[in-house]
Order: sequence, then C-alpha cells, then structure tokens
Amino acid sequence: MDINVDIIFKIAAIGIIVAVLNQVLIRAGREDQAMMTTLAGIIVVLLLIVHMINNFFITVKTLFQF
Repeated sequence: MDINVDIIFKIAAIGIIVAVLNQVLIRAGREDQAMMTTLAGIIVVLLLIVHMINNFFITVKTLFQF
C-alpha cells in the first residue's frame, strides 16, 4: 500500500499558517478573529480528509463491481 505523504504536508502547512495567524491576531487584540481563523483551519483540514475518504470509497466501489 502506497502511503500518500502529500496530505500530511498539506495538513502541517495549514496548521503552521493557522498557528502563526492565531498568534498575530491575539497579540493585536483580535481574539475573535483568531478564533475564527482557527475554526476555518479546522474546516479546511476536515474537508481535505472528507475528500480523501470519498476517493477511497470510490476506489473500493470500483474494485468490487462485477
């Protein structure tokens, strides 16, 4: 089974960007925007994972069709 490291790098990059933005916004006194940035990052990561799961199920479906 081939491991796709690309998704790990994408998630890590999103995490780093969100963490930096979060700290900048908190230090600027914009806690509400910092929280929204964190939530947006979580949503983006979840969308990436859902897309991968969808692709997995499509592959499994095509493998088991007769």
